[in-house]
Amino acid sequence: MFLSITQFFGHFHPILVHLPIGILLIALLLQWLAGREKYKSFYAPVPFLLLCGMISAIAACISGYLLSLSDDYSNDIVSWHMWMGISVAIVSVVLYLKERKIRLAQQIRFLPAILFVLIMITGHLGGMLTHGSDYLSEPFADIFSDNNTGSVVIKPLPDVQEAVAYRDIVQPILQTRCYSCHGPGKQKGKLRLDDSVSIMKGGEDGKVIAAHQADESEMIKRMLLPIDNDDHMPPREKPQPTESQINLVRWWIGEGADFSKKVKDMSQPESLKPTLLALQEVPELKMTKVIVPTEPVEPAPLAALEKLKEQGIIVLPVAKESNYLLANFVTHSSVTSEDLNLLLPLKKQLTWLKMGFTDLSDDKMAAIKQLPNLTRLSIEHTAVSDKGIAELQSNKKLQYLNIVGTNVTSGGLSHLKELKELRDVYAYRTKIVASECKELISALPEIKIETGNYEVPTLSSDTVVVKVASSN
Repeated sequence: MFLSITQFFGHFHPILVHLPIGILLIALLLQWLAGREKYKSFYAPVPFLLLCGMISAIAACISGYLLSLSDDYSNDIVSWHMWMGISVAIVSVVLYLKERKIRLAQQIRFLPAILFVLIMITGHLGGMLTHGSDYLSEPFADIFSDNNTGSVVIKPLPDVQEAVAYRDIVQPILQTRCYSCHGPGKQKGKLRLDDSVSIMKGGEDGKVIAAHQADESEMIKRMLLPIDNDDHMPPREKPQPTESQINLVRWWIGEGADFSKKVKDMSQPESLKPTLLALQEVPELKMTKVIVPTEPVEPAPLAALEKLKEQGIIVLPVAKESNYLLANFVTHSSVTSEDLNLLLPLKKQLTWLKMGFTDLSDDKMAAIKQLPNLTRLSIEHTAVSDKGIAELQSNKKLQYLNIVGTNVTSGGLSHLKELKELRDVYAYRTKIVASECKELISALPEIKIETGNYEVPTLSSDTVVVKVASSN
């Protein structure tokens, strides 16, 4: 009962805490301006503002202390924040007494500067409690790094089967969806989800994970509640996990919530395999050209789009207000000739095609050559070989090709020398060998071929130096 009352009054802290910050900073600004002759009149409201700031600072300290009793926050940061807040209140009281000509405070110098510094430190510590320890530095990290998402990014995995299920799949999901309330800086409900011991320990309401019983685990139950339910987690105002992310966490718990097992050592339902394969998507190369055609094109036939949707094939515009489309087979790994024929009514609009991790084979590549506006093709980790690549000689607008993990050799790539627009080929883990690189570069001088195993710098003198990486 007592804790409920203290929590009620403590929840006023986020409202009250902004009053002393604003009021005291305005008072300090007016006091500083009043030191100049032409702004002397600005001094009149300063004592009153200091009085209001002093009272609101004391109220913020009391409500903040009551809020800290819930133990939802990191004790170290709370302690520093509390004592800095108390210092702000004390210095504001002394500064007010000084302005009221109270003798005790007259001899204390630099009070305005001290108060300003204390407000900055206290505000920063409060920001760390509510937004995380890196909330101030995060924007600068975004500016000076290649990743501008402003949050932790779940990166593609080179080989999902070799990944550690918790570390590489589950932990990044928790980090982006749960740590803001249940991480090192804040533990609502005394629940912490940033280390294995705390995860299995649970919070004040008990355990949140029941190994091998995903549907009985409180974590999954909360995630699956309607978003407008008060018990739904994460809260509606926070970033929500996707359906595939929930399924991945659910799968991990159902497999025993092991923190060291690799994906390959765990059973994988057929329904989950496309989701796992999607995590393995290879980062794409930076394009040297614009890969969306500039010529206008009419909208795609709605009937054709509906048929593709019925088959689970994702079709989206490549850009806002563009009629050009991309087709993605990420949830449709078993490809038939009939599926590929469904793309033909879109041959004018279809410019990007992603068929990685499907059972695409050479005999099905003939349909792809009938897509004249194709600029970008991803067929990584398929059974395509040189025979299938030869079918692409008709795709004159092709600029980007991803053949990672296929059976293509340097001989197969030589079929593409007539594709004048082709600039980027991603060919890691193919049958291309280092000894054939010089001939390949000579045959395809305009194409950047990335194999991941060696570097082939082309000099202005047209000499080629091959640096072979150490063999696996």
